[in-house]
Amino acid sequence: MTTMKTNAATLHRRERLRAEAEAQGQDALERALTLAFWDALERGPLPPMAALEAAARTVGTLYRQIASLHGPAPRCGCGWTPEPDEDLIRLEAMLAAALIERPRPMLADLPVQGRA
Repeated sequence: MTTMKTNAATLHRRERLRAEAEAQGQDALERALTLAFWDALERGPLPPMAALEAAARTVGTLYRQIASLHGPAPRCGCGWTPEPDEDLIRLEAMLAAALIERPRPMLADLPVQGRA
């Protein structure tokens, strides 16, 4: 019984560490993409929608390149299998969620409600 608890705790800890590492990787990628996007807008006469279209094309190209490494004869051992229709729906949902997400108020922006 103790061995099962130890194994479960170890698996839980590994999964938590994997999820934390994935979140950190996503944060780093989001920061890099954001910086590149704003840098492109500041460098020249590029309308924001043209920059967003370029970003969308780049994401599509990246998907196609990564999917080719994970197709019928995968050259990567991560286990991901591309599902273009489902993946497109997922990417569209992420874009839609980002477009309609309302900014959360910062503590400093909230009105004072009394005294502490």
